[in-house]
Amino acid sequence: MNRPLVELREYLTADGHNPFRDWLTNLKDRQARAKIRVRLNRIRLGNFGDCKSVGQGVLELRLTHGPGYRVYLGRKGQTVVILLYGGHKKNQSRDIKLAQEYWADYLEKQHE
Repeated sequence: MNRPLVELREYLTADGHNPFRDWLTNLKDRQARAKIRVRLNRIRLGNFGDCKSVGQGVLELRLTHGPGYRVYLGRKGQTVVILLYGGHKKNQSRDIKLAQEYWADYLEKQHE
């Protein structure tokens, strides 16, 4: 049985800011950007790999490259993933809190 393809979407703030895209674009480590894109392509195929819940509906995708890069996301059903934010191990607590705020905002907008 084939897994459904997963659609990736990016969270936008009320003023149109895209925290995940900004983080990825400003990442100086080109090799890390490439590895993150590969991981996102795997998610599109339904393979989440090293991914765990960090609370309040937010998942953390862990990468072993560099300083421990992280991608934070939320799932909308089985076939849609919302990319919220990215960071690295050093700022993990702050990044998780921010991703949780973004996810709460996203969910609130869905009920308006």
